[in-house]
Amino acid sequence: MKKIKVILIGAGNRGTTYARLGKEHCPEFELVAVADPKPHRRNYIRDMFDLPESACFESWEDILALPKMADAAIIATQDDMHYEPAMKAIELGYHLLLEKPAAPTPEECLAIDRAATAKGLEVIICHVLRFTPFFTTLKRLIDEGRVGRVINMIHLEGVGNIHQAHSYVRGNWGNVGRSTPMILAKSCHDIDIVQWLLDQRCTRVQSFGSLSYFKAENKPEGAPEFCVDGCPVEDTCPYHAGRIYHVLKKYVTHATGKHQPTKEDVDYAIRNTNYGRCVFQLDNDAVDHQVVNLEYEDGATVSFTMSGFNKGGRKIRIMGTKGEIYGDMSQKTVSLYDFETMKTEEIPIVNAVTDESIFGGHGGGDLGIIKAFCQFMTGTYTGNSITDITTSVENHLATFAAEDARLSGTVIKMDEYKKSL
Repeated sequence: MKKIKVILIGAGNRGTTYARLGKEHCPEFELVAVADPKPHRRNYIRDMFDLPESACFESWEDILALPKMADAAIIATQDDMHYEPAMKAIELGYHLLLEKPAAPTPEECLAIDRAATAKGLEVIICHVLRFTPFFTTLKRLIDEGRVGRVINMIHLEGVGNIHQAHSYVRGNWGNVGRSTPMILAKSCHDIDIVQWLLDQRCTRVQSFGSLSYFKAENKPEGAPEFCVDGCPVEDTCPYHAGRIYHVLKKYVTHATGKHQPTKEDVDYAIRNTNYGRCVFQLDNDAVDHQVVNLEYEDGATVSFTMSGFNKGGRKIRIMGTKGEIYGDMSQKTVSLYDFETMKTEEIPIVNAVTDESIFGGHGGGDLGIIKAFCQFMTGTYTGNSITDITTSVENHLATFAAEDARLSGTVIKMDEYKKSL
């Protein structure tokens, strides 16, 4: 069996997940080196793959200063640290599995596309929704013509109130200046998936949204800066840090920065970092709700809503000339109503994964993409979920345009937008 040699740049949650799934499910996957500034993360990968110390590096600059040592690189650094290692890896001749978003600016996304295309290299962006049993079922039904020509979609990404508070208020993506706009960080997945389902180019974009709730004016009276310092609403606040990280044990690896955190690690995080601070007393400016309207080549329209005020989960309605599909990622079937027969059919999702959170591997998408990546690299891939970098960048541009439209209050024509870049 042909082996695929891989280096890992960024051994946080996403990078470690891809590496672990490759080791457990892909016999052709061979990780040969890792780069991460945190020793415990490097050591975690070192021990998982029995790597020598000489194969463990503190930075992407160190590992990419050496001659090419593998077939591909997985780049899973923070959003604003994708561009430089991606460009250097392409220069060295690596194929890439690149965590989304590809880069924090449209110009950098275009540059990655140009560089990879010029070198004849594959760059697969981690749009993991394409690889879930749920969305591949929807894609199959549309391609089979079960709803005829798709006229419009309503797509909802329920971020979930706890996830919103953890990641987009307290966490790495709470402040846009230090990360990327939330629509890019969280929902370039979704802008990509609707384009994949339609198989058409986006032509116009409009968007509205704001930060409405997680700000100082909504702070409970008497609330301290840190939740554990005697908050008067401790028993009723859904966002109390002790409740989220100690009682519910949610997102503790993210809050502590450790793959196997102890209770003491969690205690330290909620007493000394943003993960323990009151959600109404931070410098966050990411939106907590946003809607995006998109128009496509043949006139099809999509209404996309991203909101942090829900339990969490994705739902979609796909309306066509012959019927309508309703899907909820938390279910094991999708409903298809046929106009001719006037009957509703419950269509099973084969190998359904109903937990679409990071804890459920994004609805099976994490495992799906790493399997597809390995098959693609060995020439055995037969699916249709993998996208080329040019298409992925087109979908990134629609996401950037949505944020620009939100800020400017305008309708953006994609052809004009791309020319302006």
